[in-house]
Parts: sequence; C-alpha cells; structure tokens
Amino acid sequence: MPDSLTVDVNRNRLHQIGVAERFSSAESFVVDLVNHGESVHVHLHLDDALSRVASLEGGNHYVERGSTRQVRIDADPVREPVTGKLKLVTGYGAETVYVEVTIAPPAREKEPVDVDETLSRPPRRDPGPEPLGERLRETLPETGTLSIVGFGLLAVVLALGVGSLVNSSAVLLGVGVVIGGVLAALLLLSR
Repeated sequence: MPDSLTVDVNRNRLHQIGVAERFSSAESFVVDLVNHGESVHVHLHLDDALSRVASLEGGNHYVERGSTRQVRIDADPVREPVTGKLKLVTGYGAETVYVEVTIAPPAREKEPVDVDETLSRPPRRDPGPEPLGERLRETLPETGTLSIVGFGLLAVVLALGVGSLVNSSAVLLGVGVVIGGVLAALLLLSR
C-alpha cells in the first residue's frame, strides 16, 4: 500500500487547506484530498525539481462535499534524495499552500544469509606443529617395551660373547636360538 499525504480542505472555513509542511516517500504515493465542507476544486502542481522524478494524474481535481478524493503521484526510483515543492491551490488562487516533498531512495534490504548444517559444527582447528617432546614420545616405544628390547639386546651380546669364547657347536646353536627369540619378540612388539 503506497504512502499517503492527507490534505484537509474546508475544515474551518471555505477554501482552507490543512496539510503537513513536509512529506517523504521512497515510492509512489497518494494525496488524500479530504473535503470537510462545500464542494471545491483543488489544483495540484509539482515544481521543476520534483517533476523530474515524479508525475501526477491531472492538475485540477473536483472534490464533492464531505468526500475524499485520491490523487496518485507516481515517483521514479532514485539513488539520491530529491526534494521539491507540491503546490496546492483552492478557490482559483484564494488559498495556496506548499508542501516540501522528498523522494528518497528505497531502504536497502539486508541480504539473507544462507545457513546450512556446517554452521552447527565447530570449525576444525589446525593443531599446528607438535612440540618436539611429543614427537619423540610417539616415535620411541613405551618404557616397558624399551626394557624388553634392552634385555633382548643384552641376551644377544652375552650369547655372542659366550659363543666366541666357547668353541662348541651346541653353544653356537644356543646363540642362534637366543638371537631368533629376540628378533621374534621385536617383531611382536612392533605390531
């Protein structure tokens, strides 16, 4: 529904015009000519500044006794506000009133924001580089594993030492069994 500018005519006396001093609209609007007395002609006129962006249907309007007549003023969309004067005349010049009219640019509507399910989840954060201690702890086996590996290496060294000192095939076979057992244990721990 377009904005409307109400003009009271003949309220207290013949040809009297009662209207606001200023009016603003961002679109086409209607002038409501409300006649409170005898039938009257009301002449409407847009000044040069206003007529560049607006136009009205006819200039002279007959308003019957006790009735209301609507006069549409079509306004073009503007990028910057345009202000001009709307001239209202009754009684063939007996009464003249000017209204300062501003045609403003339409209010910008906020663009809608698309919302989807990704906004319901917290964003993934890049953990960044791990501290050196954390990386070493991950690459080294646990303490229990380390002690088993140490004992296995000690057993291999002792078996090799005893095998080199005692020149016996039974001892060499025992050294091979120890080394094989340590390697099997290391394979099981690495899984």
